[in-house]
Order: sequence, then structure tokens, then C-alpha cells
Amino acid sequence: MQVTLGELDQKLGLEVQEQSVARVVARMPVAGNRQAFGRLHGGASLALGEFLGSWAACLHAAELGKVAVGVDVNATHHRPARQGSVTGVATPLHLGARTTSHEIVISDDSGLRVSTVRVTNLLIEPEQP
Repeated sequence: MQVTLGELDQKLGLEVQEQSVARVVARMPVAGNRQAFGRLHGGASLALGEFLGSWAACLHAAELGKVAVGVDVNATHHRPARQGSVTGVATPLHLGARTTSHEIVISDDSGLRVSTVRVTNLLIEPEQP
């Protein structure tokens, strides 16, 4: 399955580095994604996490002939990032026939955890044209 970046993903500068049902990894620059106080915007971290969790769910759903739609996303921000890039790694917590849940750990260039995001997706039958 080919990675498809949406408009927001492109604006954030996301770069997918690895993808499989077991693990999806992407990087995002801090520059261009900062809030007014010079720190990485929490919304940008959340968008990175949602992309990773949703894409990982899509990979699993495709194996079942289904598509994934998001039903829940939440995040805890642990420390600021001010420069460089952040890397998000999505790993499954649950891969079911109806739902998936993924944990996404976002770290800075020195490997310190910046945010933890959890995404739950519902797996549904694809719409017919």
C-alpha cells in the first residue's frame, strides 16, 4: 500500500520513513510547526500522531478488505521541542476485526519523549462507488 499524504500532512512536512502493520515511522520538522512561544505546537504533534496511527490502521484494514476511520485521538505532551525534527513511531496496542488502537511515541532528535499519542480507529467496509 502506497503512503498517501493529505494536504495538512504535506504542510507539516511529514516524511514517512518506514511502514508496516507492526510499525509506522515518520519525521516532522519543528521549524514551520511552532506556536507563538517558539515551541513545537501541540496540534502539530497531535496531527503527526493521528497520521501515524491512522496510516498504521489503514495497513491492517487493507489486509481485511476494510478501511479505517478515526474515532478517538488523545495526547499527552511531556516536554517542548524547539528545533530540529521530531520522529513519531506508531505501534499497535490492539489489531482487531472491528477496531484498532495504536500508541505513538514522538521523540526529539536526542531521543527524548516529546509526546505520547493514542489513536483508535473503526474498521468498516469500503463504500461502493
